Amino acid sequence: MKKLNKALALGMAGAMSLSLAACGGSTSSSAAATGDTAGTTDEVVTLTWVTVGNGQPTNYDAWLAQINPYLEEKIGVNLDVQVVSWGDWDNRRNVIVNTSGEYDILFTNMNTYVNDVHIGAFADISELVKTATPDLYASIPEDYWEACEVGGKLYGVPTYKDSSISEYLVFDKELAEGTGYTIPESLAMSDLGTLTDTLAAMKDTKGEASFPMNKNGATWVAFEYDNMGTGLLPIGVRYNDTTATVVPVLEQEDIQASLDTFHEWYQAGIINSDAATKPEENAYKPCSVAQGWSGAAITSWGPQMGVEAAATKLGPTIISNDTVRGSMNCISANCAYPEKALELLQLVNTDSYVRDLLYYGVQGENWDYTDDTKQWVHKNNADWTMAGYTQGSFFTVTPSDEFDFNQYDEVKELNENAEASVLLGFTLDTTNFKDQLANCVSIYERYKGELLSGTHPTDEIVPQIMTELRAAGFDDIVAQCQEQVDAFIASNGAATAESAE
Repeated sequence: MKKLNKALALGMAGAMSLSLAACGGSTSSSAAATGDTAGTTDEVVTLTWVTVGNGQPTNYDAWLAQINPYLEEKIGVNLDVQVVSWGDWDNRRNVIVNTSGEYDILFTNMNTYVNDVHIGAFADISELVKTATPDLYASIPEDYWEACEVGGKLYGVPTYKDSSISEYLVFDKELAEGTGYTIPESLAMSDLGTLTDTLAAMKDTKGEASFPMNKNGATWVAFEYDNMGTGLLPIGVRYNDTTATVVPVLEQEDIQASLDTFHEWYQAGIINSDAATKPEENAYKPCSVAQGWSGAAITSWGPQMGVEAAATKLGPTIISNDTVRGSMNCISANCAYPEKALELLQLVNTDSYVRDLLYYGVQGENWDYTDDTKQWVHKNNADWTMAGYTQGSFFTVTPSDEFDFNQYDEVKELNENAEASVLLGFTLDTTNFKDQLANCVSIYERYKGELLSGTHPTDEIVPQIMTELRAAGFDDIVAQCQEQVDAFIASNGAATAESAE
């Protein structure tokens, strides 16, 4: 991995209809009047940014009155943000993209990014981001930009956040330590079985499952395998396999050992008996696994459960295409002012005042700086409905005085020390096997809850799943993936050799 040392996750909602008459926003410039939309103008343009969150803020107009004069002075832009609610997002986003809806910037992630690029939804910003917004480009590690390339071209601005993946065991500290267990700083995935006695004692103390799951199960069990963006957990390349061999993940010894542990926990009542069908997660979980950083035990996980939590790092920290693509913002291929859109994203990622307004809401209502140094923010309430992780860099956000540390310092350190997947920068083309892949995903989804909750013995459920997957073309998918991976590795090797000359 290159050093990460450059300056530094529905129906049409009528009430959320887009307000602009044409993509690219409104402007009174002569350029717009004459149809010259090369991307520059001396007049103020309004850019529409469509994103996901808890719906449109109730104090949205007051927020616009704060942010737009600042943006207008800085870059000649006004902003129109459309915050689509979580429940409406998938369908709403699909309609916008597939009908060339009116937007300039759209939040997206690894679930839809490549497909949207292939249908021509987004602008190619490969060169423009470097020439028009060099500060934006420099603020995000180069490897992250490469992870967002499709066919060697760039179509999205990654959100520089917890862009690597770290998994943590999260304990109810008092309950765990009450059993005599000393909570360690870290464990390997292969150490899961060592928790059995402690979890059993926690279960007996609490009188309930100590490692509760819902129907999604332990999807984190295979996070050390890069599934190449397929959305199919049973296929992947181990992140540190220098041979880059595409394997049936469920048949790997390390994965089967973890699945065996889950089945042992299920039989012992450590995992709840209805895990395979339970629709929602428990709010309180005596022990669970969550993606994040250790400080989240203090800032998020503990407060959400109403207990003091402690976190144990589980396995390595990894950066892959999917981890970087967990949050991105893309510019519409129909955007009249792509340079202005990039200038906006540059401010979002490099200007703390713009970042704070987006992250916290209306200054003086939702939040205030604690003093004139502007080193800390005091949150007056939690009413702001925009989702901070969708917007821009975490490392430009002014930290909140709720805690006596900046939790994002740890996130930055994790990112900088992350181990790169051998497939970082690789984008799989599924065109020739998309139907087979869809069938395999459907089969896996049918079994996922039972598989990842330990409901059945590993030596029974895995062969059953793999038999059905192979009948649907799984081995052919593996072969075609391997062919593309081999070409990528060979190309990277040639490029490395050329650059060394």
